[in-house]
Amino acid sequence: MEALSELEAARGRVLIEESREIVVVVDDLDTVVAASKRARESLEGLREGKRAPEALLHGSGDRAPIEIVYEVGGRSERLLYLATSSDLSAYEELRAGFTAAVSHELRTPLARLLVLLETALLPGEDSRELVEQARAEVEQIRELIDDVLFLSELETGRAVVALNSTPVLPVLEEVAADLEDSALRADVALRVEGHVDIEVRLRPRMLRMVAQNLAENAVRYAGPGSTFTLSIQRENGVVVLEGLDDGIGVLDRDIPRLFERFYRADRARASRGTGLGLAIVKHVVTSAGGTVEAGGTRGRGLKIRCIFPE
Repeated sequence: MEALSELEAARGRVLIEESREIVVVVDDLDTVVAASKRARESLEGLREGKRAPEALLHGSGDRAPIEIVYEVGGRSERLLYLATSSDLSAYEELRAGFTAAVSHELRTPLARLLVLLETALLPGEDSRELVEQARAEVEQIRELIDDVLFLSELETGRAVVALNSTPVLPVLEEVAADLEDSALRADVALRVEGHVDIEVRLRPRMLRMVAQNLAENAVRYAGPGSTFTLSIQRENGVVVLEGLDDGIGVLDRDIPRLFERFYRADRARASRGTGLGLAIVKHVVTSAGGTVEAGGTRGRGLKIRCIFPE
């Protein structure tokens, strides 16, 4: 029971620390017990063990604190969340736009699925082949839903990105092995390079999602006969996880938009991915304190660099 309590306490500390919002816990004397990273960065004079700033306790300007009172271990505490009207408006705009985009992206595979099923009922049609095509459309829908749910976890803070350091090379090798069959079908060679001692501050699941999305993007779009290399290396005090292919590349004008949700540089191949893979990569990396860069040109491949503090 004691070990479980310690685990719950540690989990609570991580959830508060990694919150993207201004979240502070105070006791009944308004002394700061815990605070999120953003709260410490945003509120001058905020220190654990000191009285909370008046701007947090009573609000300032268009900021008004949302207060939740609770008891723990016989002590009365309050969780204070400081929001602005513009924060809520921006969130609602983002939510509405994202919902509309997801609805739009689901219409295409659902429409194709309906056509395939209706065609399969016609006399003389190869129903087995049509059912296999329908199965592929269902898989496409499932993949989209999985990516949407995962991105939602990231954005709401339910998925903790950075907790402990993870050795990178074994994860890259696992991803390459798992994608070997699909890469073979696409005629894309997969390679993994790097030193076994390099680690990044990402949970294993998050590191795997980054590597998998980089590799899947290359398998889908690099083109037959190309080679994709996943590498991990140290460069001038940072750690760089890089995905590099020598395939068909993208146009220069598409480079800045590669990490946008549902953006696809080649509209002719729009049905081959969910359009969320690179958005997830950027979200995970930036949540861990890193940055993402893309480079390349049409006919000369694509390079994506995920740069982490060492």
